[in-house]
Amino acid sequence: MATRIQILPATLALLGLGIAAPVALADETCNSPYMTNLIKGQEDFVHVWTLGVKGLGDESDKLVTIDANPKSKTYGKVVHSLSVGGRGEVHHMGFTDDRKQLWAGRLDDSRIFVIDVGTDPAKPKLVRTIADLESKSGFVGPHTFYALPGRMLVQALSNTRDHGGVTGMVTYNNKGGYVARYDMPVANGGDGYGYDLAINPAKNLLLTSSFTGWNNYMMDLGKLIKDAEAMKRFGATMVAWDLKAMKPQKVFQVPGAPLEIRWSLKPGDNWAITAAALTSKLWLVKQDAGGQWQAKEVGTIGDPAQIPLPVDISITADGKGLWVNTFMDGTTRYFDLGNPEAPKQTYSKVTGKQVNMVSQSWDGKRVYVTSSLLANWDKKGADDEQFLRAFNWNGKELTPAFEVDFYKEKLGRAHHMKFTAKPGRQSALASLDGN
Repeated sequence: MATRIQILPATLALLGLGIAAPVALADETCNSPYMTNLIKGQEDFVHVWTLGVKGLGDESDKLVTIDANPKSKTYGKVVHSLSVGGRGEVHHMGFTDDRKQLWAGRLDDSRIFVIDVGTDPAKPKLVRTIADLESKSGFVGPHTFYALPGRMLVQALSNTRDHGGVTGMVTYNNKGGYVARYDMPVANGGDGYGYDLAINPAKNLLLTSSFTGWNNYMMDLGKLIKDAEAMKRFGATMVAWDLKAMKPQKVFQVPGAPLEIRWSLKPGDNWAITAAALTSKLWLVKQDAGGQWQAKEVGTIGDPAQIPLPVDISITADGKGLWVNTFMDGTTRYFDLGNPEAPKQTYSKVTGKQVNMVSQSWDGKRVYVTSSLLANWDKKGADDEQFLRAFNWNGKELTPAFEVDFYKEKLGRAHHMKFTAKPGRQSALASLDGN
């Protein structure tokens, strides 16, 4: 394992670790529990981090802003597009703890873009580009951006040494200053791979999951599937970390690249769920009768023999339901988590020829789906749809609300989503809901 750079004392003070953590709530239910100014009513805008396509529009990666308020005259329309220059495999975003900025990363060139969405969310502005992840940490591919008090915790996917899957996490301060690095464990069952982050402050627990390195995620999917050696290079672990110490405590064996991690947001619940992409299985992480954290397989997504490739998941605010998108068959599924030990699929709908990300409003009445997975993994020809599709959910059926065709609008490949509300209205909504 590479030498671990110890976290600074000032960072420890901000992490927790002696301050009361806010309640773990968020609009699309998958943000950091340290994030404030929550939207629990109608979101005004949905921001889509979008991959540029050669020969299409300005060809650049961009943040696309779409009006999502049904009362607006521009409802369902693109109201702004912020190009950041070049194409570097944009992927995920995360809010700072004050929700004023979005940090958005690229998996190829490892650039991180800090975007002001607090001043005027209808017209986001690029305020900073961070280009030192590789030189400072030796890591490549910033994937997950997870707010800490005054800090941003970033999970990388790869490394500069061999572009493989052994990687780690870094922290920056909110001004973009590099703070520290933490290596994913390669001992005691660890494979060194990383992907997502999720924190349970009450349990002083950070969970991480695992995917694959640059050599694989930048390869054409058809070629990758035929490469037997490359297919062996996917993560098969999750790790439980002591949050205060930022040290790994236990490695769980979770085969098949466990991706997004979602803690139940129901007060009193202390369990998390994830989906393994290559095995099409749901896994639960919770404490056993002796208080020890365990991971176990609890459900199946579709027909694993067909490799539906579950990608993104979104848990409901009450912890009783889970949306799952499967890329290969373009299906959005809903699982009843009334008993998290035995999830049951109760609904499914084909929402595209390919689907990736799924986000929902806090009240669970609106569900948003985007299409792109990775530039070299997306389908070809007529199956290469690129869109944002919004649906209304009445508890029984998804019905279309609006759609933006990203190819028709010459925008690119639609990937990750985040919601904002107009200044003043956001705080008012939170106040009305007792927050």
